[in-house]
Amino acid sequence: MNEEIELILDVAEEQMQESISRLEMVLSKIRAGKASPQMLSAVKVDYYGAITPLSQMANINTPDSQTISIQPFDKSVMGDIEKAIVEANLGLNPMNNGELILINVPALTEERRKELVKQVKSETENCKVSIRNSRQKGNEEVKKLAKTGLSEDIARDAESSIQNLTDKFISNTDKIFSEKEKDVMTI
Repeated sequence: MNEEIELILDVAEEQMQESISRLEMVLSKIRAGKASPQMLSAVKVDYYGAITPLSQMANINTPDSQTISIQPFDKSVMGDIEKAIVEANLGLNPMNNGELILINVPALTEERRKELVKQVKSETENCKVSIRNSRQKGNEEVKKLAKTGLSEDIARDAESSIQNLTDKFISNTDKIFSEKEKDVMTI
């Protein structure tokens, strides 16, 4: 029975860690006022019928803190890249000069910063819900084992361990939120 309990705890921890990783990836796309190639990581371009990540079809650089330059490997798709950036709804306005696509990243206004903090808060809450769902699944597995002969003490200890994991990951989520909020609100 102990191996089964260990497996349940490992699975719950793995699912909670995946939630944290997903949160960090989503938050990395939320800009904090300075240009970053990461801002375009969600952009996918229709490249001759195949949906292709922008990073696989162009060099993406930041010549300065307010500009992103995109140099496509195939200049014939510049219009498609511009269209994909606009459709990605990132609030960015690409400019095509024939050689490069330049994106000027405007400084964030106070109102926009507050909107971004709300978005960060929402993503953080989604992560917490996911962590709690992992806890619930783990507890259900422990209860199933309890019905098939697992002692109450061991079941209670397992549920307590799952709760400790949950508390640890929720705390980690709160820390990630505070750091990103500070980053977004810093001018």
